[in-house]
Amino acid sequence: MNGAMIGTCVLPKQLFSLAHLTVMNCPPPEMTYLAARAGYDFVSLRIIPMGLPGEPRYELSKDRAMFRQTRAALAETGLQLLDIELARILSGVDVKTYVPAMEVAVELGCHHLITSGWSADQSLVLDKFSELCDLALPLGVTVNFEPVAFADFASLASVYAIVKTAGRPNGGVLIDALHFALTGTKIAELAEIPAGRFHLAQLCDARLPPGASHDEELAIARGKRLYLGEGDIDVAAIAAGLPHIPFSLEMPNAERAKSLGYEEYARLCLAGARQYFGG
Repeated sequence: MNGAMIGTCVLPKQLFSLAHLTVMNCPPPEMTYLAARAGYDFVSLRIIPMGLPGEPRYELSKDRAMFRQTRAALAETGLQLLDIELARILSGVDVKTYVPAMEVAVELGCHHLITSGWSADQSLVLDKFSELCDLALPLGVTVNFEPVAFADFASLASVYAIVKTAGRPNGGVLIDALHFALTGTKIAELAEIPAGRFHLAQLCDARLPPGASHDEELAIARGKRLYLGEGDIDVAAIAAGLPHIPFSLEMPNAERAKSLGYEEYARLCLAGARQYFGG
């Protein structure tokens, strides 16, 4: 029986995914085997590059050999691909260019795409989000808008306004615990969003120095996240405000990954999360 027993009530098992940013230099096939050995239920892959300096590129829609290796790794391990990222919405980018990545994801059994908004033009973001949802719908893919502290659409309220106004059935909202905390979002705001708009969430902990600069926030987000329970984020309260959905552990920590190696670090991220949630 999957899940924990409380009296006569069986609580469903909490499922966890290994987010690619946690082990970013692992190509998707290697990451999948690593995640399976560490005990995860899913993997979350970044197969749409952001164009950052030195960023590894895992464009499975173009690299068919890596696609086949990833498909084989998923089949051999029994893991599922939970989501792909990052389909950013910004001026000058045609969201149709994200279709090949979505098609590849569907071939791998994935039905969740992550997006974020990087333009102050609300009309542009609304139009592009709506178009992205329309492109994703025939594929059976949800489009999950993530508030990002250093993006133009940083607040949960601004993101949900776009999702609500667009009115697409496959439009969703993605909570990342770090950005939730950095933007000062209130737990009560979660209750204002229908449960069906949440399909997955990204969890981590972090120490949040008061008055952190933009560069300090970036450094935390990209390489100084912590195990659950180690930092200043009330992860338990965030999780309690969400429906029962998979949690993707997005915990990039350059120092720990270098010291422990990716596999042991990923294992400890998961072990800590299970302990934090009581099993």
